[in-house]
Amino acid sequence: MVVETVDASQMPPNKLSRKQLAWRAAREIPDGSYVNLGIGIPTQCADHLPDDREILLHSENGVLGFGPRPLEGQEDPDLVNAGKQPITMLPGGSYFVHSDAFAMIRGGHIDIAMLGAFQVSGSGDLANWTTDNPTFPPGVGGAMDLAAGAKQVWVMTDHVTRKGEPKIVNKCSYPLTSAGCVKRIFTDLAVIDVTPEGLVVREMVPGMTLSALQALTEPPLSQADDCKELVAPEL
Repeated sequence: MVVETVDASQMPPNKLSRKQLAWRAAREIPDGSYVNLGIGIPTQCADHLPDDREILLHSENGVLGFGPRPLEGQEDPDLVNAGKQPITMLPGGSYFVHSDAFAMIRGGHIDIAMLGAFQVSGSGDLANWTTDNPTFPPGVGGAMDLAAGAKQVWVMTDHVTRKGEPKIVNKCSYPLTSAGCVKRIFTDLAVIDVTPEGLVVREMVPGMTLSALQALTEPPLSQADDCKELVAPEL
């Protein structure tokens, strides 16, 4: 399949902002989950967790049970996530050496790793640590451990690059973080499951059709029988 790049003006006016994307992904996290939020868009999920669920957020720098970012002026330089962004601690939260944080990941104790991506393939391969651009330093961080150790990997990303190129591709052209690890993709246009039968669209923003979404996606898409409209509040 040949996919042409698209001009930004051709993108649907109802695409999600990054805050709305974080809100939507946070709605999906089950009660009682241990979740690692990757650097980038995923860290914003901490600000949008449902009030009626207990979700334990984990960070590979040695934090478990943290909450949303603090109010301006109330930041504590000793309380940060892996991206060095300020956080707050919830009752029962704890700190520990980062080797213990990685032991939690490698021991299979993280239910969901929510990661950003440069590319995701139709079979769930993830590329999110380097684009081979010498002016953009690579950043492995804990992504490879999370992709291999978490029970599920969910990706949060824009559907296309700033140049209009698909980020959901037939085969990743960038070096892989892990093969076949991604189970769900949240983009600013849709929610897509990675299944043995291929990519299944569960939700789309208002005004988006499957054919229009397919034009922005390399692998074939199918639409779930119960596919819903993806609507987020103003944030």
